[in-house]
Amino acid sequence: MIYNEFQGMNLSRLGFGCMRFKTDESGQIDQAKVNALLHRAIDAGINYFDTAYPYLEGKSELAVAEALKDVPRDSYYLADKFPGHSLPGPVDNIALFNLSLKKCATDYFDFYLLHNITEWSVKIYESEEYHIIPDILKMKEEGKIRHLGFSFHGGPDLLEEFLNRHEGVFEFVQIQCNYLDWTLQDAKRKYDIITGHGLGVWVMEPCRGGKLAVLSEENHSRLNALRPGSSDASFAFRFLHGLPGIKVILSGMNEMDQLEDNLRTFDHADPLTETERDTLFEIAEGLKRGVPCTGCRYCCAGCPMGLDIPYLLQCYNDFKYSMSFTSSMRLDGLDPDKRPEACIGCGQCAHACPQGIDVPAALAELDHLYKTGPTWADMAAGRKKSILKDLNMD
Repeated sequence: MIYNEFQGMNLSRLGFGCMRFKTDESGQIDQAKVNALLHRAIDAGINYFDTAYPYLEGKSELAVAEALKDVPRDSYYLADKFPGHSLPGPVDNIALFNLSLKKCATDYFDFYLLHNITEWSVKIYESEEYHIIPDILKMKEEGKIRHLGFSFHGGPDLLEEFLNRHEGVFEFVQIQCNYLDWTLQDAKRKYDIITGHGLGVWVMEPCRGGKLAVLSEENHSRLNALRPGSSDASFAFRFLHGLPGIKVILSGMNEMDQLEDNLRTFDHADPLTETERDTLFEIAEGLKRGVPCTGCRYCCAGCPMGLDIPYLLQCYNDFKYSMSFTSSMRLDGLDPDKRPEACIGCGQCAHACPQGIDVPAALAELDHLYKTGPTWADMAAGRKKSILKDLNMD
């Protein structure tokens, strides 16, 4: 097992993400299976386990606690997250934090994160009315949090601004990073920003929710020719092996064969060769379904509505690839007059675009996807009800 030093700790570079445990039709977790997976992980040297209050409708924390109940607490690191992005309104933040402690059957979290900061949710996290960051810092002062960070799904500009506003508060940042999002979501720039601030990089979605773990037959054959017998997922993980700023790579392993394959990949450091890396980037380009925006911003200078067109096109590309609610949240964070619906279709941007992108058409399609696709509001509704119930506020 590869280990990385972080503030005097040796963290297994492969962390166990606890968001994807298999459930039956009634939503119940197969606890025996979870126990077997986590115990095998511990035996193999994994010492980092990541859960969160909303995962699996609140059941993940309980399942992790049950699986680890007989494991010495000082032999592993437990990470949890504060669901500020799901709050129904200002609540007793400390009571909600302590509820997670209770569900996890622990007195402290080794790592604790503000969950899912985006252009929309940052307004809640920084709100004086919600008072989240001061309350969480109080928990850290009391020793209930050993190391504080945040998970991030926004754009690089927001990441830079947020870190500048809270310099010295956070120790690590968890981002979505893989060889597809290296360019699709500008993960490269986010990685550079985080390491530039001297913070540790934690990675979620290294296989893009499984999309990079099972490639098309054609792409699988290309990789197999380079390294026969290796899984598609192993290439995605080895891409990250070449980034020294990454301390923990989370994988949601819900089957024993997935765990065993990952253990082989993380047995020793084995970064990609130049040929392998080039091949992955070629595959990534073939997976993209959006527009080839390079972020040059020539389109912005003449826009009569003052739209941040590269930002909107990045949301468009992510919507086109995965129909993710993440892009919906990022658009929610914009004022209505800066969303795609504000485009008047004048065509100035298209004339200025070196890539020849029909920007008005892309923004019109983005507006349609935003208004008819998956929304954060729909997903959050159930979580908000759960929080109210848990805090006896319903």
